[in-house]
Parts: sequence; structure tokens; C-alpha cells
Amino acid sequence: MADTASRVMTRTQGRRAFDAFGGRNSGSRHPLVATAMVLPLAALLVVVFGGWEAVVTQASSVGVMLGR
Repeated sequence: MADTASRVMTRTQGRRAFDAFGGRNSGSRHPLVATAMVLPLAALLVVVFGGWEAVVTQASSVGVMLGR
């Protein structure tokens, strides 16, 4: 019973994580691909929860901070 952690590690070595989109090895994604995946969901959440004013306010604050 005290050696449970090492047995679990031995059993899970060699197993790949479940990938619902074709069984590829999950490596790192390019940042632009990750951004393209997240932006539609972010836009939907902004519309659904009415956070557009907050986004505009934050964007204008960043623009002022950058001097534009």
C-alpha cells in the first residue's frame, strides 16, 4: 500500500493522453493557432455577458498607456 505512487507511475508510462481530434501526439501549438482558436469563444462570451464596454475601456487604457 505504501508503494502505490511508484506502481501508478510505472503503469502510466508509455500511455498517451487521450486526444479527441485524431490521436496525434499533443505537442505545443503555435501562438497564432492558439489565438485563432480562442478568439471566437472570447467574442461569444463578450456578447453573451455584455462585457463589450469593459473590453473597449481596457483597450483604450492600453492605447493611452502606449501613447497612441
